[in-house]
Amino acid sequence: MSAEATSPGVHGRRRGLPRIDLRRLGRAALLGPASRDRLPDAIGHVAEAHRAHFPDADLSVLHRAYVLAEASHRGQYRKSGEPYITHPLAVTLILAELGAETTTLTAAVLHDTVEDTDVTLDQVGSEFGEEVRYLVDGVTKLEKVDYGAAAEPETFRKMLVATGNDVRVMSIKLADRLHNMRTLGVMRPEKQERIAKVTRDVLVPLAERLGVQAIKSELEDLVFAILDREDAARTRTLISENASAGDALAATAQDMRRVLREAGISGEVLVRPRHLVSVYRSRLKRGELRGTDFGRLLVLVSEDADCYAVLGELHTCFTPVISEFKDFVAAPKFNLYQSLHTAVVGPDGAVAEVLIRTHQMHKVAEAGVVALGNPYAPGPAAGDTAAEGPDGERIDPTRPGWLSRLLEWQQSAPDSDTFWKTLRADLAQDREITVFRAEGGMLGLPAGATCVDAAYAQYGEAAHRCLGARVGGRLVALGTVLKDGDTVQILLAHDAASGPSPEWLEHARTPAARIAITGWLAAHPDEAALPDASPRPPAVLSAGPRGAVGVVSELPDAPVRLAGCCTPVPPDEITAFQVRGGTVTVHRTGCPAVARMTTRSPVAVSWAAGDTAECQVTLRAESFGRPRLMADLTDAMSTAGAAIISATVEPPSRQRVRHTYTVQLADAALLPGLMRAMRDVPGVYDVSRATQPAEA
Repeated sequence: MSAEATSPGVHGRRRGLPRIDLRRLGRAALLGPASRDRLPDAIGHVAEAHRAHFPDADLSVLHRAYVLAEASHRGQYRKSGEPYITHPLAVTLILAELGAETTTLTAAVLHDTVEDTDVTLDQVGSEFGEEVRYLVDGVTKLEKVDYGAAAEPETFRKMLVATGNDVRVMSIKLADRLHNMRTLGVMRPEKQERIAKVTRDVLVPLAERLGVQAIKSELEDLVFAILDREDAARTRTLISENASAGDALAATAQDMRRVLREAGISGEVLVRPRHLVSVYRSRLKRGELRGTDFGRLLVLVSEDADCYAVLGELHTCFTPVISEFKDFVAAPKFNLYQSLHTAVVGPDGAVAEVLIRTHQMHKVAEAGVVALGNPYAPGPAAGDTAAEGPDGERIDPTRPGWLSRLLEWQQSAPDSDTFWKTLRADLAQDREITVFRAEGGMLGLPAGATCVDAAYAQYGEAAHRCLGARVGGRLVALGTVLKDGDTVQILLAHDAASGPSPEWLEHARTPAARIAITGWLAAHPDEAALPDASPRPPAVLSAGPRGAVGVVSELPDAPVRLAGCCTPVPPDEITAFQVRGGTVTVHRTGCPAVARMTTRSPVAVSWAAGDTAECQVTLRAESFGRPRLMADLTDAMSTAGAAIISATVEPPSRQRVRHTYTVQLADAALLPGLMRAMRDVPGVYDVSRATQPAEA
């Protein structure tokens, strides 16, 4: 099967292969096997297509699967009146033409048996093995009786999770949807539109991301014909009116064959007509179409190096359109696609687009992950450490980064409706970028992702403590949109209690970031609340000796004071020691001074229940130096209700400045808001509680 139409108005089929008569196959299916030694005609077409890719394949298991499926579905009919067995046969034939291996085809023949017949998963497993059982289970729908309106989204969630372990699950689902879309004409118009919309929003993007262009292109055309009937009809008319458009490309192709022959390069030059949606998009982009706009030229060679040799010859002998050149060989797309794209100007001034790839690249470009076969079967390099991950685990090329991210965020989706809406939004982002971490390693993100998305992709929920980011070594706002190849360093606060602000949702593009931020804000409604628009008047308090209001000690008669080195406030974990003069000094549990109290016995202390009295605390702000930084910091602190007792600014070091402030708060509950207000000051990348006293 080809991703491009071989004639105007016909959906993608390989040149020279007529469409199979499914009604005839259905009648043959009802007759059962013709003899014990020969495959029945109904599955013979599948066997022929399979043997074209796997000449030595053992078809006995496929034969047994067909016999079980035919017997199980006997007496069932599709709405078109065809015997039901024609559907699994058509799905299997689609996958066989794409080059799927025998296990996938076996599961495809059986994919509806558990859902629509009395066959059980245990029977499938015992007869055909655990791999086939897993694939059949992965594409089996959940019952509406059990899930109601959530059945469809939860079925897709189940399939995606199964795809994370074995991508062949989604290969079968895509082929299943393709055949259903081909035969959708028997449905009511409103049902056609509903199925077409789900196909457009979910299945087409999944086919694109998995690189199965042959299925993706035909699905696009079928959806286009249902959801945009008028434009589809006009485009078909345009194609039929330009039936001779291929002549211009054929002439250019002949010139290219001559150029390659003279250069001693062995390669095929083929004319590839565009499919329906591709022609429609070209017309929107270019307006009036010329003959060469109705197709492309495809050059197939044997080796990667030959791709560049062909490119050099074409750019030498033809006038290249430099802006159209793209190298997806050295930098493959996230869906495994590899090819060189260019465009050249012919003698008559017409521009012809050219794709240059090897035969293997072409196979992967057409069939995507289907062409990779069983991702868990040992290959020629099974013993090669290059095929293993850092922990000795085999690297699975069919588990792309976008799928791993999808599987992670779907676990946090609180309900089916959120999952369904988020899935559609995620799949709508059809391009990816790669950014590099300053600490080493890479992150794959959708195009349009920001520093907020990079933070959650790298650190998960720990990104709640994100304060800022540097891109290319320069401090940037969290909402900065990242570009392909950027180097990103995420700056995190030391305070584990830090959290995101509601404004982060405006910058989050990935589902993982949005779900994590929304979850944190819902769990912390008080801390997530936006600050009051009117500034709070600062508390006017003296800088005198500090009391110990709110501390309960096991020595009720001893005076108590809070240590100035760590400035504990509720609800910090605290410990205390009796020092010279009998005074009980209270420290935060992690204070460095506590480690030096090894010769003293600790005194049991606790915060008084419900007490949120005034407190004094020392904070340290780490920032990049800039004019008016201190003025902005003190203004933010005053607005947050803090009275500054003392302040120290250390000399800048490598453009970094450290400010230490001791402040008085009317209520200890104001501390988290104060620290967030300080972090929001431009240039500040961390605010933490100090463990040494501030110098007055």
